[in-house]
Amino acid sequence: MSTPHPTAGPAARCPVTGAPAKAAALYGPGLDGNTMPALYEELRGTHGPVAPVSLAPGIDAWLVLGHRELLRLTREEQDFSHDPRRWSLLREGRVPADSPILPMVGWRPALLFADGQQHRRMRGAVSDALAGINGHELRRSVRTTAEALIAGFADDGEADLVASYARMLPLRVIAGLLGVDDRTGRELVDAVGGLASGTSGAAEASRRMGAILLSLIEEKRRVRGEDIVSALLHHPARLTDEEVLHNLVVMFVAGNQTTVNWIATTLRILLCDPALRSSLSGGHLSVDDALDLVLWRFPPTQNFPARYATRDMRFGEQDIRAGDMLILGLAAANADPEVLPVDGAPVVGNRSHLAFGAGPHTCPAQDPARLITRTAVDTIRHRLPDLELAVPENELKWVNSPWSKGLGTLPVRFTSPQLPQLPQLPVPSQAFEAPATPWPYRDGTRPQARPH
Repeated sequence: MSTPHPTAGPAARCPVTGAPAKAAALYGPGLDGNTMPALYEELRGTHGPVAPVSLAPGIDAWLVLGHRELLRLTREEQDFSHDPRRWSLLREGRVPADSPILPMVGWRPALLFADGQQHRRMRGAVSDALAGINGHELRRSVRTTAEALIAGFADDGEADLVASYARMLPLRVIAGLLGVDDRTGRELVDAVGGLASGTSGAAEASRRMGAILLSLIEEKRRVRGEDIVSALLHHPARLTDEEVLHNLVVMFVAGNQTTVNWIATTLRILLCDPALRSSLSGGHLSVDDALDLVLWRFPPTQNFPARYATRDMRFGEQDIRAGDMLILGLAAANADPEVLPVDGAPVVGNRSHLAFGAGPHTCPAQDPARLITRTAVDTIRHRLPDLELAVPENELKWVNSPWSKGLGTLPVRFTSPQLPQLPQLPVPSQAFEAPATPWPYRDGTRPQARPH
């Protein structure tokens, strides 16, 4: 716990004494996906829907815990900018160059750090590039890759589904969509993991990732391929190489680890919740229903940086100053008692969760992420029908991170794998082509608008 300096960022006040309130530390050991929910409720009970937190020594911010407040934060760009150059601590030179938070929030020429027209220009290019993914071919590629991974450990009768499945599957799929080989894809994933760790190695991980992607851009500029990188480079928005690089960083960081966590957590829930597994097997729930329950209860990204106040205001029962940083508390907002039923359980089919954000910056890659996750879960359920957890649930290990809610391991055992005759893996780029229709669901229908 650290007490913010009166002029060094947010300084909440005790409603009784008026004294500065302590900012909860969102860094250090012990902060993982299993312990963070209790912290959110403690902060909510003490401070209300917006709470003071510390992201690193001397780096204070506000964590937005309320569902209603987070909607306002994501929708009202005139009050809450995405541009970190507005951040008062950064402008005043009080963020060390080696701060572990800087790689996450330092300005880049990418849609995540832009407002207004500039954001719309880059988002249009990214959205069109993602729309070039053929959903039917991607589903087939994911399923074939998933079956190959399962075949790789099927004879063992046991596996760690994080290391051998959830991490490997998005790696291969996203590498194919980017037009890179498996080795380069693995290097990218390692760099992304270092970036999201919030440790002192985050800056070096960011540099490694940038170097890999820059080399890829130079290659695709010379030889155009059927992949997302080429689509961005040749889009009418005329993105510069630097803009392509940093938008790829945003897409890859957000897309890979989120999908890994979504797959692993869904499998954990199915293994540990017999009632849910029975409802799924009996047809009372669809895999999509299970995926949405995970997004409500255990969103793959629990906190996401950042917005910056453009003026002094009263927000969420706190006095916010121009230049203050605000963190999107996605997991906390999903658990806000103001929007949950009396029993606290999310309603099946309700997609008003905030796992993918809201407003103009809603995640543009949520449809391919859903398709990959759904196919991954469906495939392993059918190929390993007697799958069971190999350790007590309370012994599962979580990744230590204030941002990402992910399992470190998911050890399982099984006895009767049902494996098909595996065809040769498809060429990854065949999943990318100009589609005639938007993203289909499993039955071929078009996605409906989701409430924000």
